[in-house]
Amino acid sequence: MSGTPRTRRRIAGAAAATAALLLTGLGTAVQAHAAGAATTGATTAHTRTTWTATPCATPKHKGELACDSLRVTGGVTAFQKAQAAKTGRTAQAITPDAAAAGPTGYGPSDLQKAYGLTSAAASNGSGRTIAIVDAYDDPNAAADLAAYRSHYGLPACTTANGCFKKVSQTGSTTSLPKADSGWAEEESLDLDMASAVCPQCHITLVEAKTPTTANLGTAVNEAVKLGAKYVSNSYGGSESSSDPSYDSSYYNHPGVAITASAGDEGYGAEYPAASRYVTSVGGTALKSSSNARGWTESVWNTSSTEGTGSGCSAYDTKPAWQTDTGCAKRTIADVSAVADPATGVAVYDSYGVTAGWYTFGGTSASAPIIAGVYALAGTPGSGDYPAEYPYAAAGTSALNDVTSGSNGTCSTSYLCTARSGYDGPTGVGTPEGTSAFTG
Repeated sequence: MSGTPRTRRRIAGAAAATAALLLTGLGTAVQAHAAGAATTGATTAHTRTTWTATPCATPKHKGELACDSLRVTGGVTAFQKAQAAKTGRTAQAITPDAAAAGPTGYGPSDLQKAYGLTSAAASNGSGRTIAIVDAYDDPNAAADLAAYRSHYGLPACTTANGCFKKVSQTGSTTSLPKADSGWAEEESLDLDMASAVCPQCHITLVEAKTPTTANLGTAVNEAVKLGAKYVSNSYGGSESSSDPSYDSSYYNHPGVAITASAGDEGYGAEYPAASRYVTSVGGTALKSSSNARGWTESVWNTSSTEGTGSGCSAYDTKPAWQTDTGCAKRTIADVSAVADPATGVAVYDSYGVTAGWYTFGGTSASAPIIAGVYALAGTPGSGDYPAEYPYAAAGTSALNDVTSGSNGTCSTSYLCTARSGYDGPTGVGTPEGTSAFTG
């Protein structure tokens, strides 16, 4: 089979998922609306949740990176189940390839409650800028962001009031890349998650010309040049021997919290999540609960080819703050947040699709969530690499230690299986407030 290792895994995963669905009599419905990568989530009390990789999750050309997002196409999400339980009504199943009239995934209040951020989100973030780095242009980015924020009663964030800015990788506000509907879905997801966690923050969307490491990396540099102290990257690809040089060229920005999604293909290292200079963000399944926290989390895993990424880098040097002994080089991930599409997040999108509400998952959701947490926590020290901050809080109440689930098989169990303390799929845990994300 030709293509990059990442592409080959996507194709193999799609084939395996389709075969499994056919065996259970579910294949026809999924194939009818899946763009080559449909999978199924856990069975709900009502209807099985299904989803597909967004178009940007499969690179169009050799050498390009992929986004790490998946869109729910059918069934009932965890959010809908929880709402149905509260109201006593039957949840309405999501219709394939059609926008919903209202949110079908977790919104700002859910995420803030789940991660102990309600108070901080109400009072912190003013004057701080989160940068979202993606490829290609989303012509409707500002309008879709406004629709999301208006629905949830968040402060307006527009170009006119100085809160929102959209630029190319060169910083131009007028000479933008060509539009792409697949990456537009990714951009809507990222913008909405940054808004959900840090509604007082300003947001800069930096659009790379194409999704190559060089262009996306140049966009990261531009984001920092424009003053962002928090930069979210929801993309990745296979590691290469060039990664250490990419580290130096694009991701080595002390004093800036740079997050990168760990990947959606289960156990295996991905770049730039493997960069020693970024906070690599894994993914969890997040469900409401009757426990003291009100929520439970486990490793997001759908199959051997789909779930949160983790692993041991083949090329990147281990940062000093990582002390796990089963990986001589850089270990992925550092922290985590919700990414399972079955427990996914609400997103408003209109470019290239029916305008309306969709539910997304993937570590493309968790990376901007964690960038938002860093923004709520405050400005990093000028010489600091903020990826180090959560490690100082490991094992404390400042983090939710995720101890169940795995994302595949590996020879060193903690690299792919959750446990008490540090593990690959979820790092040192998920946020419980902001104190673990400040120096």
